[in-house]
Amino acid sequence: MENKKRRGDWSSIVRLLKFMWQDYKWVLLVSAVLIVVSALATVNLTSSIRSLVDNFVQPMLQTGSSDFGPLRDFLVGLALFCLVGLLANYGFSIMMATISQDALRSLRNQLFERMQKLPVKYFDTHPHGDIMSIYTNDIDALRQAIEQSIPQLFSSAITMIGVTVSMLVVSPLLFLVVAIMLAIMVWVIKTVSSKSGRYFGEQQKNLGIENGFIEEMMSGQKVIKAFVHETASIEAFDQINEQLFQSSYLANRFSNVLMPILGNLGNVSFVLTSIAGGFMALSGVGGLTIGGLMSFLQLNRSFIGPIAQVSQQLNFVLMASAGADRIFNLLDEEPEVNQGKVTLVNVAEVDGKLVVTDQKTNRWAWKHPRPQGQYELVPLVGNVVFNNVDFSYDGKKQILHDIQLYADKGQKVAFVGATGAGKTTITNLINRFYDVQSGSITYDDIDVKLIDKDSLRKSLGIVLQDTHLFSGTIAENIAYGREDASREEILEAARIANVDSFVKHLDQGYDTLLTDDGAGLSNGQRQLIAIARAALADAPVLILDEATSSIDSRTEKMVQEGLDRLMAGRTVFVIAHRLSTIVNSDVIMVMDHGRIIERGNHASLMAERGTYYRLYTGGLEID
Repeated sequence: MENKKRRGDWSSIVRLLKFMWQDYKWVLLVSAVLIVVSALATVNLTSSIRSLVDNFVQPMLQTGSSDFGPLRDFLVGLALFCLVGLLANYGFSIMMATISQDALRSLRNQLFERMQKLPVKYFDTHPHGDIMSIYTNDIDALRQAIEQSIPQLFSSAITMIGVTVSMLVVSPLLFLVVAIMLAIMVWVIKTVSSKSGRYFGEQQKNLGIENGFIEEMMSGQKVIKAFVHETASIEAFDQINEQLFQSSYLANRFSNVLMPILGNLGNVSFVLTSIAGGFMALSGVGGLTIGGLMSFLQLNRSFIGPIAQVSQQLNFVLMASAGADRIFNLLDEEPEVNQGKVTLVNVAEVDGKLVVTDQKTNRWAWKHPRPQGQYELVPLVGNVVFNNVDFSYDGKKQILHDIQLYADKGQKVAFVGATGAGKTTITNLINRFYDVQSGSITYDDIDVKLIDKDSLRKSLGIVLQDTHLFSGTIAENIAYGREDASREEILEAARIANVDSFVKHLDQGYDTLLTDDGAGLSNGQRQLIAIARAALADAPVLILDEATSSIDSRTEKMVQEGLDRLMAGRTVFVIAHRLSTIVNSDVIMVMDHGRIIERGNHASLMAERGTYYRLYTGGLEID
């Protein structure tokens, strides 16, 4: 996933802070106050050295006084102030930990919600492992920044301001030495951080790539071993891992070298300040006292510490910035466009007219809005027509060319052809997973672009070539598209698809829990569940995309009767490699390179002795 922001642009961190401010305004304000109190307590402790030496220790040594009462009161007050600072530090740490977890929970919810609204094209063009990395690595980088780095930066800033004011009060002249060293440190931090920030962004990107590759290898282990591809896989991973190593190495090389440099510069600053301050204190220049010098030197140490903290936490903020880029890039992705106004509604017949009803009637109609708040009810029939349809996935390579076809209610339309001929693309267009560039697709004489996508897809039952089962029971997977289905309806759908043939042998029956995409089932059994899912949907239009591809010949024979019952009275689009499954189709379309080159029923196409004839008789193979 590409990083859309420019190097050095902190807009994502600013956006993150605005996001937190909206929901946690008062908590953040209280936390900020506590951070200020904690930082000032530290500054006050250091600054008190001057008063301790000049007002208490030196006078007592000079006079030989043994009255420790004022000194005791001073130290008690100092201790109480330190205790307040300690409690403030504890308080804001707890608050920031709570805020971070709640904010990240909200972000994850928003990410998942936005992901569900994205078009299919997004998932076809982005590695799934890279998307997963956003939920894990990038979110964790934000957690580190919110809980620790950003509060530490704010605390360090307050400390530096307080220390600066204190040093100016003690000796403005001596502060010039510190100011010169500070300018050098700022230049070093800016130079090194700009380099590490770039590589931290590359690190997050490469981490997503590696996660995607690992996920791909895990899901394809059987294929890897079957084709003895282990060595090649290892070599490919080595290359990807090397890229991650290089970006991580460079990011951490620049970030790790920063602390030693700043530490040494801090030591130089301390030495120079000691020399200059010692001369000033002994010669009485600028009114600097011994207590003032001791306080100033300690303040100098306290000044260098926050700078080192800033440089260290800055690395985590840069990493979080790279993660925030990827998170907000996903949140900013354009959702699937759905401008359809025609909706699918339940209807009943009253006095010979169709009326909308909230009751489940198993009769459906398209509610077509008309001017002045009126609407027309168009009975759902299942007539699908392609009119001169052209289509390209990327706008460059043409996939479909001038497709013209129609399917009336109850017709079975089959598509055959080589891989890449455009068969599955046609079904993707019916579902509006993608929209056509030219031409039109009508559904019951309504342009599908006018139909609400949810309503459109609710009217379509589909069995995909790649079956996906979800964590849950077999019954829950069958009812995936109809959560309100009764147990009897689920069992009837299972009977139609012949799911019962294997479920009856399971100890828990339909309550058997499935995990990891139904890993405990065979491909054929998983496909049967998918067919049962489509049967339960009871849609007027059915799409079977290689629905029996994973079923053996014996199982196919048992399922075919169920499929025939399922297809009765419905408009059916079938994509099949096994031509024996489509011989009873009303229309067979033979496709080649995105064009329909032959059409007709089995008998007419066999009589033509063209491409279909050669495919059926084995003279030509479907690759």
